[in-house]
Amino acid sequence: MTDKVYVEKSRESGVSSNMAVRTCSLSVDTRLPESALHSQVRGVCKALLRKWAEVDDSKISVSKVTGGISNMMLKAEVDSENEKDLQPVTVRVFGPDSDAVIDRDRELQAITYISSAGFGAKLLGVFGNGMVQSFLVGETLDHLEMAKPEMAKLIAMEVRRLHELEVPGSKEPQLWHDLYKFIDRASGVSFEDSKKQKAYETISFDNIRAGVDEIKAISDRLKSPIVFAHNDLLCGNFMYNEDEGKMQIIDYEHSTYGYRGHDIANYFNEHAGFDCDYSLYPDKEKQYYFFRNYLYPDNPQMMTDAQLEDFYVECNFYTLSSHLYWAIWAIVQAKISSIDFDYLGYYFQRFAEYKRRKDEMISLALDYLNKK
Repeated sequence: MTDKVYVEKSRESGVSSNMAVRTCSLSVDTRLPESALHSQVRGVCKALLRKWAEVDDSKISVSKVTGGISNMMLKAEVDSENEKDLQPVTVRVFGPDSDAVIDRDRELQAITYISSAGFGAKLLGVFGNGMVQSFLVGETLDHLEMAKPEMAKLIAMEVRRLHELEVPGSKEPQLWHDLYKFIDRASGVSFEDSKKQKAYETISFDNIRAGVDEIKAISDRLKSPIVFAHNDLLCGNFMYNEDEGKMQIIDYEHSTYGYRGHDIANYFNEHAGFDCDYSLYPDKEKQYYFFRNYLYPDNPQMMTDAQLEDFYVECNFYTLSSHLYWAIWAIVQAKISSIDFDYLGYYFQRFAEYKRRKDEMISLALDYLNKK
């Protein structure tokens, strides 16, 4: 057992984040039967949380939490009248080999700072293949709830608050680095399943790389503001506490500095849900509502027509990079993940939408740039 201290200092803000986090080498095997899995979760909690160390296993209940398609999320809580001061925790078990698509050191370093700034859950401990965090009270949204005006307004305000955060570390956008890394990894996999392998062999990684190159070149001209971006603004990463009327953004494993337009575009794309129903993609009126509440939540009508056009072009153009990011990510996940989800099918759905919108969005961006 060790206490690892994460220390970072922002040169711009002069603010330090200094947090001691307990670590242990225990792991949780998500392939185990439920009883054995829950036993391992109890062991991790007792190892990392000092006040839990002497609690009898029979008093610790474990349940699965609704989550995404990358990790397993579980809730652990102590059921005892004598232990009322022990708060429930969330245990997040990383997907197998997820370090192929996630920079865990980057994530852990950011989380210590993000949580101290009031975003997401507090990091309580790190184990071999996951982390223990404070349990947040609320319900995650589904993709239809996310589109409701009252939710969209709260989301816009919280996304803006996140984008204004100064987080220590490199301010260089990581999007292109991550995309090219995904391409390199995805282009070298193979599948034992002959049907999957046949589908995989239809993918042209040269065409994908050329598409990324083209988007990057236009992005360099658009000059979308660089912000601390979440990069995974799907419905399940918004948690709403109805009693408090509070919206929280959770799950920061993809967070880095990046383009404002890409982060918001990703939110728009995720209105389609995992079924990729792009008829649900927000129309211009809904997007304008989001933009106004993002930029001027106290007086949305202050936003000018010129500002609305700027935002519209910026965010719709980056829908292309969002589709490519998650399409290529899905190929890697199809190879490494044990979660029951058709990742390869998800690749083809996201890539098909990228192709469908490509000419329109590139023309939109180039026409806009030519007017400037």
